[in-house]
Amino acid sequence: MSLFDDLFQNPGITEALPEEFLATLQMIGISGFFTLLVGLPLGIFLHASSPGGLRPMPVTNRIVSDVVVNITRSIPFAILMVSLIPLARLLTGSSIGPVAASVSLSIGAIPFFARLVETSLRDVSSGKIDAALVMGSTRLQVITKVLIPEALPSLISAFTTTLVTLVGYSAMAGIIGGGGLGRLAYNYGLQRFDTMVMVVIIVIIVAIVQVIQIVGDRLAQRVDHRTAATAGAGRSRRVRRQAAANDVVGV
Repeated sequence: MSLFDDLFQNPGITEALPEEFLATLQMIGISGFFTLLVGLPLGIFLHASSPGGLRPMPVTNRIVSDVVVNITRSIPFAILMVSLIPLARLLTGSSIGPVAASVSLSIGAIPFFARLVETSLRDVSSGKIDAALVMGSTRLQVITKVLIPEALPSLISAFTTTLVTLVGYSAMAGIIGGGGLGRLAYNYGLQRFDTMVMVVIIVIIVAIVQVIQIVGDRLAQRVDHRTAATAGAGRSRRVRRQAAANDVVGV
């Protein structure tokens, strides 16, 4: 009973936790939106401009891939966020808070997601792309009607992985001034040695990750035509077996 009393009488949980929880969701939501908005076209460009792509541009692809994507991905997020404080202040008018932290979160996650998009599109069968081109489809039509629909389950899984990564990034952003559960864990769990707050925050972060992963997996399965075809074939086999069993019983 004393455990629950301590839990609901702790100001770090009853007062600070709801606000910081919403700040974490705000950071994940804003940065996730801009990551999808910018990272998806960037990943499509990386795939289309690569050697053997729909529109090969070796020099431009090398510059974007090696200079923009790889270098940004190589910088640890804590260092990246500190270095982007002037940019966050310029764009949002503040260098602290969840909105300002979303700038660094987005810039850190966009190259990561773009690389996952490129990998997903690369797995699409080249035979389907060639067939679409032979039938007179334009490059844009191939991208919108062949590449993206065929790679959609993998793209959803890639975005799910990116959102899970953003959850971890948001915790680090909180320590540097972004707010959210990371700041609460640092201020109460670390500096005040409040183990109860730290445990509660860990449970909440794990729950957020689990919800994101479950929803992403369900969406990926729902749009996967291969899963639907397998399920349909399984139902057809069960119907045939049941019909055969009925015939035997009838005989």
